[in-house]
Amino acid sequence: MSLVIRPARPSDSALIFALVKELADYEKLSDEVDATEERIAAALFRETPRLFCDIAEWDRQPAGFAVWFLNYSTFRGRHGVYVEDIFVRPQFRGRGIGKALMTRLAARCVDEGYARFEWAVLDWNAPSIAFYKSIGAEVMDQWKICRMSGEALERFARSGTQS
Repeated sequence: MSLVIRPARPSDSALIFALVKELADYEKLSDEVDATEERIAAALFRETPRLFCDIAEWDRQPAGFAVWFLNYSTFRGRHGVYVEDIFVRPQFRGRGIGKALMTRLAARCVDEGYARFEWAVLDWNAPSIAFYKSIGAEVMDQWKICRMSGEALERFARSGTQS
């Protein structure tokens, strides 16, 4: 049995979109997916990408992925990595694939001198929370994620004064 983690290629676009939909199903958020394969491919494979993806393959079978981007800490004065999505297909779980994806990104942070490695986890996802704690992550209960999208975003954007 072999595990390979590699950067995504343009030919992976359909796979990446399929994994996004599988993750949304797992998180019970399928109704929130309005992305398309084309939108994701355009973000990942543009001339100067700001979004990145690593694919995990187990015996040459697509097993999972991590989608990430660089963030920045003004307090630390350096970039960091923010994992937007990490997902391992159910039939491949328990083989260390998720840990390997995370380890690869942690190594990137260390190698590049990045200050932080961050991600969010749903509060009901006890197995993931336990896993993250087991690898040394601090689950920061005092921080809350704020989000504005859809109609609320449009309404707020229009509420400002234009000069």
